[in-house]
Amino acid sequence: MIDKDRPRLLGRGFLVTPEALMSMSSVLRDVRLGVIGILPIALAAVPFGLLLGSEAVRRGLSPAEISLMSMIVFAGSAQFLTVSIWSHPAPWAALALAAFLINLRHVLMSASLSPKLKHFRSSQKALVAFLLADEIWALNERRAMIHQITPGFYFGTALGLYVIWLAATIAGTVLGETLPAPETIGFDFVFAALFISLVTGFAKTWRALPVVISSLAASLLFKSVFGGTGFIVAGGLAGMIAAALLPPEQKEAP
Repeated sequence: MIDKDRPRLLGRGFLVTPEALMSMSSVLRDVRLGVIGILPIALAAVPFGLLLGSEAVRRGLSPAEISLMSMIVFAGSAQFLTVSIWSHPAPWAALALAAFLINLRHVLMSASLSPKLKHFRSSQKALVAFLLADEIWALNERRAMIHQITPGFYFGTALGLYVIWLAATIAGTVLGETLPAPETIGFDFVFAALFISLVTGFAKTWRALPVVISSLAASLLFKSVFGGTGFIVAGGLAGMIAAALLPPEQKEAP
């Protein structure tokens, strides 16, 4: 009879305990849940990755350059902005400032996630920061409302989006100018609609309403007066201030 509590001998003489096998199974389950959760969003990102790749080639970037950008930057909005103002010679100061402003919201998202990732190792947190994106943040925040965020789940969502985004960008460089613009086929609002559906899942009580209204009003006002991408930061700061000014939530007596 085989003792289930004894270590099992795998190939090349490695011993694996039942506890290790259970832990591995749990990690793989969380990775699978993360991939399944991000898949609809990742597929919605495909047209934008294709467009980014094709537009980058039209702007004079090589397939290798735009592919490397997707691998290192992994920030769709910043990449689109960079490609849209790309020229030869490249305006490096403008590119750096634009990317900084449009990605400044990642500071707010990181601050929101940080308390929920205290059980992550330092090396894992560094990878979390690198792979952070709007949809990955939103999906993991929703996960945290029900279960603890595990490394398997987070990296399942992150790598699922990362791989599909990179593949779509590379495909866009190959297809080039044969691709239509997203707005001509109704894809221009898909990403925004998906993100809105994720964020509205957080609104469980009336307390979310003033935060949303403040953020929306500040964003629209900043955009109409100043233009540019600073409205993202303005909306985020306004929402944080509104949340801080709300009276403490009263717990019902038992």
